[in-house]
Amino acid sequence: MEDYHALQRRLGLTRCVLVQPSTYGTDNRAYLGLLPALGGAERARMVAVVDPSVADQDLRRMHEAGVRGIRFNLGAQAGATTIDMIEPLSRRVDPMGWHCQVNMDGRRIVEAQDLFLRLPGKLVFDHIAHVPQPEGVNSPTFALVRRLLDKGNTWVKLSGAYFESKTGAPTYADNAPVVRGFVQAAPQRCVWGTDWPHPTEAADKKPDDAVLFDLLAEWVPDTGTRNRILVDNPAELYGFPRG
Repeated sequence: MEDYHALQRRLGLTRCVLVQPSTYGTDNRAYLGLLPALGGAERARMVAVVDPSVADQDLRRMHEAGVRGIRFNLGAQAGATTIDMIEPLSRRVDPMGWHCQVNMDGRRIVEAQDLFLRLPGKLVFDHIAHVPQPEGVNSPTFALVRRLLDKGNTWVKLSGAYFESKTGAPTYADNAPVVRGFVQAAPQRCVWGTDWPHPTEAADKKPDDAVLFDLLAEWVPDTGTRNRILVDNPAELYGFPRG
């Protein structure tokens, strides 16, 4: 907790969204217990992990605690959820205003395009939708996510610039056109995130969080759009108080 507060001070962050890691499966108690110390209803939200066995009353309790979405980690180190769970759970959480956050290889996103195109609820793609490089904006993944953005219920999280980059640190330059393309398509449905403490990266190769944060100014040079991504959009997606 002390380390995270230090990160907030360094980057000037006043709000946070905890994302349940795969380590804990569908046991959300540890992260739910941190929300009061991180600012409670005014400044802290959470994305939980559930499966179809979750009771409606438990979903309501999580909503009261600050949960505003559910995560599906469908990457190489998959967690407690499967792709088949997305649609039925989306229909259950959508009435509460929650979203489904998907962490998934970009090529597999294309393979599952029929599912994503028919989902009625909010859909958030983690880590720049894992658009593969070096194809970038010419990839089927980019084309599909652009199509989903046009559909109106899809969001993209501008985080984890290091995941698919071939050019690497510190600028991850190959991801810049991808981010700019998504922002141009839907500036009102892009949000930024730290991915701290970068659990996928080796201890001696973890990125400098200030450098990652500064990349946003290069990706999104317009101050008004950048403010929207950092302030207004997360207020809508996560239900933070406005003003």
